[in-house]
Amino acid sequence: MKLDSSIAAVVTGGASGLGAATVRALHAHGVKIAILDLERQREKGEAMAKEVGGVFCAANVTSEEEVDAAFDAARAANGQERILVNCAGTGNAARTVSRDRNTGEIKRFATDAFNMIIQINLVGTFRCISKSAAGMLTLDPLPDGDRGAIVNTASVAAEDGQIGQAAYTASKAGVVGLTLVVARDLSQENIRCNTILPGIFDTPLLAGAPEPVRAALAAQVPFPKRLGVPEEYASLALEMIRNGYLNGEDVRLDGAIRMAPR
Repeated sequence: MKLDSSIAAVVTGGASGLGAATVRALHAHGVKIAILDLERQREKGEAMAKEVGGVFCAANVTSEEEVDAAFDAARAANGQERILVNCAGTGNAARTVSRDRNTGEIKRFATDAFNMIIQINLVGTFRCISKSAAGMLTLDPLPDGDRGAIVNTASVAAEDGQIGQAAYTASKAGVVGLTLVVARDLSQENIRCNTILPGIFDTPLLAGAPEPVRAALAAQVPFPKRLGVPEEYASLALEMIRNGYLNGEDVRLDGAIRMAPR
């Protein structure tokens, strides 16, 4: 897919981190951008939209109604998108069951807390995929054959889940599992679907961590021994969009790290 001003894109989680870097990278090629993010991210999202001449559309990806309204607003501003990049997501940390060392009390990881992560990271991703793909079907294929391209965000945790990451790992493994099926489902409609599995990236989630913690995380990466930067994610996302033969793939972007149990 050739990226230019005739192409519209929706980036979920686009107000910060990996999503914001992707917004800027797409904008550099003239792509019209809609940033879909939480209402509490409105200030950042609107500032980013102003920077790239795009539009901010508030939505929680767990809400069918909010996602529908956000995509409708994006299309009213920019036209039907040919690109969807799913960066919206979150995580938590809790062992499946744990024992208090002082009292011996046994605690379970609450199912509601587990389900919340699944709803955001997995179901929310699928909700945006299906909404966007349905709109893409209304477009004619481009001269290169592409009708649309979807990029999802999983995590190396999908394959190397650490202690306390049951919900996060399950949700991201689900995104990996979706990738080939969605690519096959949409193949007759000329819509491609790929997924990036980032390793340890320097995102707002880590911005507040003490420097010794950040340095310890960076030291775990074989090479280069540093945290990934969002622009590296964005570069791979753009390649997945532009390269017409790249489809149904889950690609690790991690400096060759393999996460230890903890």
